[in-house]
Amino acid sequence: MYIIAGLGNPGREYVNTRHNAGYDVIDALADKYNINVLELKHKALVGKGCIGGRKVVLVKPVTYMNLSGESLRAAADYYKVDVEQELLVVSDDISLPPGQLRVRKRGSAGGHNGLKNIIKMLGTENFQRIRMGVGEKPKGYDLVDWVLGHFNKEDRAAMDEAVSRAVRAVEMILADGADAAMNEFNRKVQPKDM
Repeated sequence: MYIIAGLGNPGREYVNTRHNAGYDVIDALADKYNINVLELKHKALVGKGCIGGRKVVLVKPVTYMNLSGESLRAAADYYKVDVEQELLVVSDDISLPPGQLRVRKRGSAGGHNGLKNIIKMLGTENFQRIRMGVGEKPKGYDLVDWVLGHFNKEDRAAMDEAVSRAVRAVEMILADGADAAMNEFNRKVQPKDM
């Protein structure tokens, strides 16, 4: 069993915001693999299915971003997964340009409150993650307003392509491991590649 969690905030007002990039990837995986992510348990919307022959649980915490760890701790305990080997978290990252992906096997929260709470609740920084660039906050802009804001047309197009690449990264992590995905997806994306 493998838990794939996408971070975001529940509610219609947060759809297509920068902070919901993780939710977007879970929705794309659910669509591609016909997994219904509507069951409410573990303080999350969850759905079970298979990706590339591996049993997976897709998870969208509904705790709001800053308490995402509560949901993932409950899900990890319930499904008895080794969080260092069988958990993959997808989140937004303001330190990367829109559309850029960064696959990691471990790491700090990097100032991301959702990841910070997950690290606290799991007691480890050693879990796989895909960070999706949403662009740096403009000078003088409030951080909360930025991450809860919507993309402009150009950045939305970059993010739509990034969601497709993140789906492929998930598939590669499941099939070949995180190292292979890091080699493939961590390179800087040029506009023509998107």
